[in-house]
Amino acid sequence: MTDRRPGAIIRCAGAGDVIRGVNLARENGLLLAVRGGGHNIAGKAVCDDGLMLDLTNMKSVRVNPANNTVLVEPGVTLGEMDRETQAFGLAVPVGVNSTTGVAGLTLGGGFGWMTRKHGMTIDNLIAADIVTADGRLVHASAGENDDLFWAIRGGGGNFGVVTSFEFQAHPMGPEVLSGLIVHPFEKARELLLEIRELAIRAPDELTCWTILRKAPPLPFLPEEWHGREVLVLALCYAGDMAEGEKAMAEIRALGDPIADVVSPHPWHGWQAAFDPLLTPGARNYWKSHDFVRLEEEPIDILLEAVANLPGPECEVFIAQVGGAMCRVADDATAYPQRHAHFIMNVHTRWQEPAQDAECIAWARSLFDATAPHATGSVYVNFMPDDEEDRVTGAYGGNYDRLARIKAAWDPGNLFRMNHNIQPAEVTETVG
Repeated sequence: MTDRRPGAIIRCAGAGDVIRGVNLARENGLLLAVRGGGHNIAGKAVCDDGLMLDLTNMKSVRVNPANNTVLVEPGVTLGEMDRETQAFGLAVPVGVNSTTGVAGLTLGGGFGWMTRKHGMTIDNLIAADIVTADGRLVHASAGENDDLFWAIRGGGGNFGVVTSFEFQAHPMGPEVLSGLIVHPFEKARELLLEIRELAIRAPDELTCWTILRKAPPLPFLPEEWHGREVLVLALCYAGDMAEGEKAMAEIRALGDPIADVVSPHPWHGWQAAFDPLLTPGARNYWKSHDFVRLEEEPIDILLEAVANLPGPECEVFIAQVGGAMCRVADDATAYPQRHAHFIMNVHTRWQEPAQDAECIAWARSLFDATAPHATGSVYVNFMPDDEEDRVTGAYGGNYDRLARIKAAWDPGNLFRMNHNIQPAEVTETVG
């Protein structure tokens, strides 16, 4: 979906290369794009004719088991970080695909199976080293350049190039109670209504996400269900196995599932469970909404759309977030949507360019139909390339402060190949 050709690519080996690349772009008026570990749905990591900084060779992961922290370079993927942290029985709260880049995920917010228990990825970011628009390497934390530290926790790549992240890790695994429960699509409405109520009283350790799609040919599904619409519940308990069995009991008792494969799984394996749905090479277009509550009308709209999926790889997932994440103030980080809510991602995926118009139109139609029931906010990592008009709404009451910080650190908007925050016209004191 993204076919751009940079004029030059610098494959950075360290912060020194990043500094030289940023200076080269600024001094010569070049359009600058930055590629971390990958997995950017908007394709903003690649530019036409300008300069691309490719950070994929910056792969260091250093775990400090004495204080449960980890230093991560920007080319690292979630799977690569998990392999290192799991050697010490630790994990950082991140996303749910092992191929996702740590850098892009973190700068946009980051949520996954540990979010309800330990907060978002940005809530576990201790500090970062950043190359700024003027070519300096600065350290950002709660006690140093705190305005910049606030902005990078959700504000995307608008403020510089992060060359090192320091995270707080938590005990996790090596096995977790997790897995899938697959139900007939015909039962989806009543199940969604029940699940939304169970989600409200679920303990922080329990996460239950919903996926609506045509059933892939998974080995645990009867062959007659392959290719038919199903509702899939994905469950993970970030805590004691026995307590997890109790916490999942009500959800597992719902309906008459086609399959229930919830059991102990290695944490790093569960983190890669959805990788086959995001293999390289397919065409993708995503649309996303936040909902405070799943009301009956948007559920009906959603189910009608899923009954008319444009292809076998298209799906809609609904993530339940809350817990520790919403015990952080809306203005404590750039990411503003801190109350418990549901995140809907219309994940449209197909193989042939001839299907572009149909698949994109389907995603946009579902997005438009459910918009009156949504909050208006959006998780920036799920925004496609054609949604620049949503950036202000994505940050809500935090946008003006982000614009002032942008003006202070990048007044010339060098870092604009992203969901761009425009520098405020007048630079004010920020804090």
